[in-house]
Amino acid sequence: MEKLKKMWQSFAEKNPKIAEWVREGGLFFLVSTLITVLKMILLVFLPDMLSFLGDHSFGFPGIPLTIFGVPFTWNILGYEHEDGGFAYFVAYLVIMFVGEVINFFIQRKYVFRSNGNIAYQGMWYFLAFIIITCIVNSINCYWKALAQLYFNNVIEAIVTTVVSGGISMVVFFFVNKIVFKEKKTEPESATESQTPEG
Repeated sequence: MEKLKKMWQSFAEKNPKIAEWVREGGLFFLVSTLITVLKMILLVFLPDMLSFLGDHSFGFPGIPLTIFGVPFTWNILGYEHEDGGFAYFVAYLVIMFVGEVINFFIQRKYVFRSNGNIAYQGMWYFLAFIIITCIVNSINCYWKALAQLYFNNVIEAIVTTVVSGGISMVVFFFVNKIVFKEKKTEPESATESQTPEG
């Protein structure tokens, strides 16, 4: 283990930029995977817990399409009755929001080690979350229709979370590289910070 640590330190000293990408990418993948598992567990149970909201169709723009013989309604936001409707949509949004709030603080502090303005970073992160959620949801409406042909509800929820989580993960890594670009710097040592009295 000590040998691997020395090898990594040597590599990091010679290739600081590459080492930063490797470290951040590895930690980002680990944290995002754990958050995806949390989302997956919640997506199995939360839609049923919110079933009182009803499963009526709720979506925009609601365009009926057929791709590779699979009929579905294309929505940027929302789901049709057969896909879980309004209750599923609310559950999905709650799960994605909770996951990204947790993700934001962990990624900011431990993965990207950023000390930028948290309100400014939070605003851009939230904007990215809205855009990415709309993109993923646009894909999800087809994927859910396809998955329902082959899987039961539990497997379909797991696979849907993995697919949507995987897409979000890749996009969010590059978003985070931009949003969290202000890095923490090591504090100056006491000897460096002292100035000679003249």
